Formats: sequence, structure tokens, C-alpha cells
Amino acid sequence: MNKLKLAFSLMAVIFVIGCSNTSNDSNKANEDLAMAWVEAGYTGKAEAIAMVTNNMADDGEVLGDRYVGMGFIWNPDESGMTVSYIIPDSPASKVLEVGDSFVEVNGVRLTDDNRNSLGFRGKPGEQVSAVVLRDGSEVDVSVARGAVRQVSSKSQVLENMKNGDADNWPADKFNMIEVSSTEEGAVWVLSAATNTEEATGLSASAYTATRFMFNDEGKVIWVANLSEDRFVLEQQGYSITR
Repeated sequence: MNKLKLAFSLMAVIFVIGCSNTSNDSNKANEDLAMAWVEAGYTGKAEAIAMVTNNMADDGEVLGDRYVGMGFIWNPDESGMTVSYIIPDSPASKVLEVGDSFVEVNGVRLTDDNRNSLGFRGKPGEQVSAVVLRDGSEVDVSVARGAVRQVSSKSQVLENMKNGDADNWPADKFNMIEVSSTEEGAVWVLSAATNTEEATGLSASAYTATRFMFNDEGKVIWVANLSEDRFVLEQQGYSITR
């Protein structure tokens, strides 16, 4: 009987060790992919697009930063400001349509020179009044600013990347500081990078913590960043006013 118990005990130990090694191998593979993902993002546009295309699950999501505003996306490479995507459940989703082109915001006519300084951002709850060109006619719209958090699908992430500026994409320099895994299977990557703003020539350095989740096939199913956006702006001479 004692020998039988000993045999079962040894089998249990071997099973646990085997499972532990499999888990460790999986964690190592996920950590390696997470670090490669972050590095590709710093390296260049083509590298970042290839990384997402090949390693993000088809139903994967990227969780964006929260901000107070309306909640729509437009292509800065095109003249004017035409809505290309509306974030679901955002204030914009109640009044805007894809294809709307802004003519006026809070009484100010939109031009290519002032489109980045119009009153879309501000205190939550305040109304933003605008005129948009829709199907050839000018339409008045009004909506209160609110908290917006964008969750982007794989196809949306790739579309946004394709609109990015390849020349200004790479970081001046970057450093992979640390990678770690949690018991729940999440992988955290801490990195640092320095970038130079094209308009002013001022550089800024910042840390970024990126959190990944993976599916059973080892594909990225969820990713989000915690970054020092305000610190970057302050290094480049910007200030937050009220």
C-alpha cells in the first residue's frame, strides 16, 4: 500500500512539474511577443503594421486613452475635417455621421490653419455647436462634451496606422526596461522613449507601461497603454489652462 501511495505521489509531482513547465513556456512566449510588439511600435510604421497584422487576434481590441470631447476620428492628412469614424456610445454618436465635414465650430469657420485649435475639448457637459456639410447641405448640430474612451478593433487599428506619417513614426531612441507576467496571464512591458516634435524641434522623453492579454493560440487579444502624455507636452513647452 505504501509503495502504491508513493507511486501515485510521484506521478502527481511529475504532472505538476509538467504543467508548470508548460505554463512557464507559454509565459515566456507571450513576454517575448509583447516586447517585440512594443519594439515594433517604436521602430517604424511598416514594422508596427506587420506586427499587428501577424500577431493580433481577429477579435482583438486596443483600449485607448480616455478624454473629454465628442468622440470622432478624422484624417489629418486630408484637407478640412471630415468624420471618418465615430466612437460607439460617445457624444458624437448621437449627432454626427461618417462623412460629415465640419464647416464651423462654436461660431468659428474651420480652416486648415485653425482646425487643431477649435473647441472640441473642454469641460464635460458644456455644449459644442457646429455646422457640418452633410449630403451637400449644411446641418446644425449640438452636443455636450463627455468622457470618451475608444476601443478599437484590429481593422480599425490597422486603418489608423495606415494614415500615420511614416517619416515621423520612429522614436529617436527607446529602451525596453522590464517585462513581467501575472498569474492571470497578463503581460506588462515597461519602456522608455525619446521623440522630437517636428514643428518645434523640441524633444521629450517618457515612460510607457503596456498591458497585454493573449488567447489560447498566443495571439494578442487585448492591449492598452499607460503613458506620460502630460509630461511629454510640458517638455515641449505646452501648458494646460482652464
